[in-house]
Amino acid sequence: MTDPRLWLEDSNTETLAWVKERTDRTLASYRGDEFESKRSAIFDILSAKDKLDLGTLRGDYVYNFHTDADHPRGLWRRATLDSYLDKPDWDVLLDVDALGREEGESWVFGGANLRRPNFDRALITLKPGGSDANVVREFDLETRTFIADGFTAPASKGSMSWMRRDSDSVLIARDFGPGTLTDSGYPRSVRLWRRGGAVDEAPTILEGEREDILVSASHDFTPGYERTFAVRAKDFRDTVVYEVDHDTLELKEILLPHSAGVGTIQDWAVVELRYDWELDDETFLAGSLLALPYEDGLNGPVADRVVKIFTPTPRASLAGMTEIQSGVVFTTLDNVRSRVYFASIDTWEVTELHPELDTFDSIGVGAVDRERGDEVWVTTTGFLTPTTLLYGTASPDGLDVTKVRSTPERFSTDGLMVDQQWAVSADGTKVPYFLVGRPSALTGSEPAQCLLDGYGGFEVSRTPSYLGAYGKAWLEDGGVYVVANIRGGGEFGPAWHQAALKEGRHRAYEDFAAVAMDLVANNVTTVPKLAAIGGSNGGLLIGNMYTTYPELFGALVTRVPLLDMKRFSHLLAGASWMDEYGNPDTEEWETLQRYSPYHNVKETGEYPPILVMTSTKDDRVHPGHARKFTALLEELGHDVEYYENIEGGHAGAADAEQSALSLALIFEFLSRRLA
Repeated sequence: MTDPRLWLEDSNTETLAWVKERTDRTLASYRGDEFESKRSAIFDILSAKDKLDLGTLRGDYVYNFHTDADHPRGLWRRATLDSYLDKPDWDVLLDVDALGREEGESWVFGGANLRRPNFDRALITLKPGGSDANVVREFDLETRTFIADGFTAPASKGSMSWMRRDSDSVLIARDFGPGTLTDSGYPRSVRLWRRGGAVDEAPTILEGEREDILVSASHDFTPGYERTFAVRAKDFRDTVVYEVDHDTLELKEILLPHSAGVGTIQDWAVVELRYDWELDDETFLAGSLLALPYEDGLNGPVADRVVKIFTPTPRASLAGMTEIQSGVVFTTLDNVRSRVYFASIDTWEVTELHPELDTFDSIGVGAVDRERGDEVWVTTTGFLTPTTLLYGTASPDGLDVTKVRSTPERFSTDGLMVDQQWAVSADGTKVPYFLVGRPSALTGSEPAQCLLDGYGGFEVSRTPSYLGAYGKAWLEDGGVYVVANIRGGGEFGPAWHQAALKEGRHRAYEDFAAVAMDLVANNVTTVPKLAAIGGSNGGLLIGNMYTTYPELFGALVTRVPLLDMKRFSHLLAGASWMDEYGNPDTEEWETLQRYSPYHNVKETGEYPPILVMTSTKDDRVHPGHARKFTALLEELGHDVEYYENIEGGHAGAADAEQSALSLALIFEFLSRRLA
């Protein structure tokens, strides 16, 4: 049967008129003094000049990208390390707002890749309107100008990066013309492009198949261990990695599990397993962090030469890892609480480090410059704890770090607390969730308006982080904020994610519903006071709350959502997600149809009011999902509000002003629709 709303997937005058009419109507109905007050307060936070400016050290300088009210599209700048650690004296390299005005383009900064060893040139990525498609242009740091005859790549999904030190060659993966993109819209091949040559004549390093997700390449600049790698991602968990010969461009496959994450540190390969690995009659568990001689990765691994750095438990999983000169620092989640460890490259002996953290705060550790030392950046954050940056070294003796600076407090935390509770899902699985709010609500003595947030996909973990705008616009007004750590995420390792793949997808939704019911059962809130929010895959989650569990919520908000699971694999990057959801053009549609919100809305029945939000410039999740779902609800007479921002890509907003408006709309919608 033909979809009667298929026309809403197009981008033409008729469709955009439909979008504008509903967006204007929604904004007109919610604007007012309260809306403007929320928008202004949120904008002040998002555009503040005194935000915590994190940076990346390259050579003698820390590079940073900064936005504020005067520079909404941002400044790319740098400061010496000594200056950055004290009071930064920023030297502006590129003003993106000025560039956009000069060129008549709505540029959003996408990052800069600097050329070693002198860091005199940069490949700068610019995104039109914030889309995933990007332009890359070569920039001269001495003259502060783009190089007219330098490396330039027109708008496309893909990447471009330097090849080797002091190089006049780049690794480029782009749209090279008809047939050079995968079905997901990403590059199908990567080439070595030498200065002065035509990109069309550049030799191909690796070419994949049309059904793959993408092909890419990168260079490891570690002195004495320089290597180039090419990657063919068949799907999200099936990636073939090759070492590239610098002279002949011949490929040699790294003989490690294709489902694993593979990195290098000097003459070692470091492996993060996604599935159990059977090797020489020994089983290495999914979620493990391993090390083995790099040459074994090329010639064939041997079990007794594989080192177990970290082995997961049912409640402890690997969260992150960074390589430094003398080893690796890695973080874990133990019942979704952060812990930190160091493993020395000399012996691979593991030592737990004990940074000062509040009970529910999170920590991240990153190498300052893995090529030349053991210095690390450490960031700590919590729902009520402003993000703090520390700097120092990591060793078996601990984290020897000192505070650099913190995000200023953006909202009052007086009378607020954080807690962790567990709900029991339909199949008996215990599901953790964090609560932030006033003790009177969290202890059940005075139920409050509650906003439940979730994602549940692609092994993404939801951990505590400073709430900023949410704190100002929601918590200060007495609301409770909840984050559910449902299956499909990575909070308990690969198995937690894999439990909600394809035919198991319902488990993520049952988990989220169990948390909603637990909140009401514990008198934290009531059904009329309970809302839920999610974006992208989390938007699909909210769509399923709408169609399957409407009786649990007083209101719902879905942002840049997937909603039509029959069409998702034919729209933009959707083909790359079939490993997560299934293929709707096969017998798997029978399962997919059960959690395709677009196909499960009933003509009659009680549904909570829902706010559907998307972006015209979203070239990852097609805005047609949100448009068609809204049109269907309108036709059936259900209570739906619609907002579509023109810019912003999959982020939904391109700058602080757009973000503040969309957040103000969300909180004003909830304020009016919840009891």
